[in-house]
Amino acid sequence: MREGLVPTTVQNVQWLLDFPRPALGARPIAAIRRRKSLSCWGVEGRGRHETAKRLRSTIGECFRYAVASGRAESDPTSALKGALTAPQVRHRAALIEPNALGGLLRAVSTYEGSPEVRAALQLLALTFVRPGELRAAEWSEFDLETAEWAIPPARMKMRRPHRVPLAPQAIAILTELHGTSGRGKLLFPSIRSPSRCISENTINAALRRMGFTKDEMSGHGFRAVASTILNESGKWNADAIEAQLAHVENDAVRRAYHRADYWSERVSMMSYWADHLDELRAGGTVIPLRADRLGGAIRT
Repeated sequence: MREGLVPTTVQNVQWLLDFPRPALGARPIAAIRRRKSLSCWGVEGRGRHETAKRLRSTIGECFRYAVASGRAESDPTSALKGALTAPQVRHRAALIEPNALGGLLRAVSTYEGSPEVRAALQLLALTFVRPGELRAAEWSEFDLETAEWAIPPARMKMRRPHRVPLAPQAIAILTELHGTSGRGKLLFPSIRSPSRCISENTINAALRRMGFTKDEMSGHGFRAVASTILNESGKWNADAIEAQLAHVENDAVRRAYHRADYWSERVSMMSYWADHLDELRAGGTVIPLRADRLGGAIRT
């Protein structure tokens, strides 16, 4: 098992390995040499193509470690590369159309549920971080004087530290929220236990309560909204947008030489984004989008 993984990731890996465990678990890894030995997974045959793809990758890591440590001679999962049925791309639910997004923002600003949940939704829109990164945020990570949020690598999907420039609108929300939860460790403590953050369903449940279905908007959808509109505006370097989304370059060579974080541009971009959301909420000037981008997918 790779070091440094968050507990949720470890649980997911263990869940994946439970599929082949009955047939392969008791066998020495060096004895698993043929592709037919791997056909017992039975995952792809049940239409679970994404799970099958992830399982091949995870087991492949086990074999490659075994090869490196002298426990096996080869990785038989390499024979399955490109042979498994490609999973269908699932689009994140998100309201991209300007008028619809403006309606969502107005609904959030008048949300009559928990003020903390309203603040969480507003901050998701302003920062477009992953919901889990926001839910577990701690006050020690924020410097309101320098307008910066420093998320530690342990809470990031790619295990790298991430900085978020805070627009004045975000500072105002955080200042008000500090009056509620500032005495504790977490920005969004659970009502059941102050040592735990709100659950992953809290954000989406609030959206449903406001009338937005799971096919219209989700907490994660704010990332798709920001990515699409910022790219369509033509005002910002695409790499700066990717950096703000905390996406890691897939090309290892380019990643090694492309270390700029575009901080100065990102500070300006996040201020522009907050102002643009204010305009949309007020029903002001909007940026027209091409029809072919309204349903675009985004990496998580």
